[in-house]
Amino acid sequence: MSTLAQQLTDLVQRAANSAGHADAPIPIEPCVATNDPRHGDYQSNYAFRLGKALRTNPRAVAQAMVDALPANDLVAGVEVAGPGFINFRLADEALAADVLERIASPTLGAPQTGSGRSMVIDYSSPNIAKRMHVGHLRSTIIGAAIDRMHRFLGWSVVADNHIGDWGTQFGMLIVAWHRWRDEDAFAEDAIAELQRIYRLFREKAKEDESLEDLARAETAKLQAGDAENLALWERFIAVSMTEFEAVYTRLGVSFDVVHGESHYRDGLQELITKLLDDGIASINDGAAIIEFTSDEGKGLGNSPLLVRKSDGAALYGTTDLATIKARMETWNPETIVYVTDQRQQLHFQQVFAAGRRMGFTTPEYVHVWFGMVRNADGSIMASRKDGSSVTLVGLLDEARDKARSVVDKKSPELPEAERAIIAEAVGVGSIAYNDLSQNPQSDVTFDWERMLSLEGNTAPYLLYAHARCHSLFRKAGVTDFEPGGLVLGHPTERTLALIVARTPEVIAQSAATWRANMLCDHLYSLASAFASFYTECPVLKDDVDEATRQSRLTLTHATAVALATGLRLIGLEPLERM
Repeated sequence: MSTLAQQLTDLVQRAANSAGHADAPIPIEPCVATNDPRHGDYQSNYAFRLGKALRTNPRAVAQAMVDALPANDLVAGVEVAGPGFINFRLADEALAADVLERIASPTLGAPQTGSGRSMVIDYSSPNIAKRMHVGHLRSTIIGAAIDRMHRFLGWSVVADNHIGDWGTQFGMLIVAWHRWRDEDAFAEDAIAELQRIYRLFREKAKEDESLEDLARAETAKLQAGDAENLALWERFIAVSMTEFEAVYTRLGVSFDVVHGESHYRDGLQELITKLLDDGIASINDGAAIIEFTSDEGKGLGNSPLLVRKSDGAALYGTTDLATIKARMETWNPETIVYVTDQRQQLHFQQVFAAGRRMGFTTPEYVHVWFGMVRNADGSIMASRKDGSSVTLVGLLDEARDKARSVVDKKSPELPEAERAIIAEAVGVGSIAYNDLSQNPQSDVTFDWERMLSLEGNTAPYLLYAHARCHSLFRKAGVTDFEPGGLVLGHPTERTLALIVARTPEVIAQSAATWRANMLCDHLYSLASAFASFYTECPVLKDDVDEATRQSRLTLTHATAVALATGLRLIGLEPLERM
């Protein structure tokens, strides 16, 4: 099913062909929604661009295209505006029919632009034996939204959680385990105990340098396949993954594969040797490096990638190159996406350039980077006032508890179990939405009062809009509603229907630009339009005739479907009661 924008774009192309521009020197661009409804519903700038390219009057080109516009039922009005833009107003009947067709589709008729295309997306990436902290929040939430949107549009997606499960820190942890572990504490909270003994090792090593030697020895034994050390390492991974999965379940996140750094360890030295043999890497002061030119990327000319230290050890970048190789050989994706914070921009420029040097030139390499998480006072949200770190579990619990106090106050009549479900959905959803509703490259501010507000562009506001839709059906005594008979007789009804119909377009735009905030803005517009509709267009009042009631219930149903679809794509669980 084509979107409204696609249908109008097709009409513009046909009009251009009829007006004598079949061999136009520039490709057509999609029609877009107008910023001001007074100027119509959609706008095309093709005539303006075409006039410039042909060195002729763009308005004349636009008028010729309008005159050549093929007969259709979609457009009720069209005009040439400004220096050569074409503005369209949709026919109410066509808009109503479009909405009915969309809500009958599980994908709202979204364009399956990803059909036959594949992607690997790398996000979250916590470290074994460490509690997930607020720094993992953005990667997990942003990555999962990108993942869901692309699957929704037909992409074949492999979500790979590239965990930190290898390296010298495990030698330190093994030494600490044998010396200072508390089995009872480990049984009660395994990650807390592992973090405690690791910190203790670091403190003790400042006074006793021999501990570092012991750690290196234990790391070497682990990497050589020592059975006892491998068993401990696997135990650390198991308890860590149990906690990670509990967090992911609360966030509604899942992965297709979990391939940590250890997955590639056996091939690193062979890879380094090949890089050297192929002249991609060279020796510099005993270390192996890959040097780049400025033509390969801004800032790369003086920024080599270190792939082997002078002591023979491979590095993080080496593992990333091995990961690209494995992903291409296993899945051969069209696109490889990494979701990390802004500090890794140069690193991934280097890795992508090196990947191309290795012959992996066909995939599109994408680094979706994001800003930091800050407190309301502007400080980076890394630790609390008492010095303790801000863990992700603690943050989710705090959000749930704050939401629960609001739910208990506003809806005390609901059963205890239902209030608990609502509090979890609102609390966790508030954290996710606070992140996703902002440009990913901006810093995110944590302001609990604003995040949990039922007013403004917040998760509770959107969830309440969805719950209010279902409230109307409960009040109407309808349990299995059959939509139909949609008539857009009021301006507010038309505005709401247009936003519903545009939902799949916005999902596609959000996915294409790697920016879930575009979808969040749309959902806020949808919820706001429904609030106006709810106020201005009575549904259940006695003076509302049956045909109007059916039409408005249909529009309410359409709103709920569009909201639920969008909410799930960004990781929020729609609620039917709040």
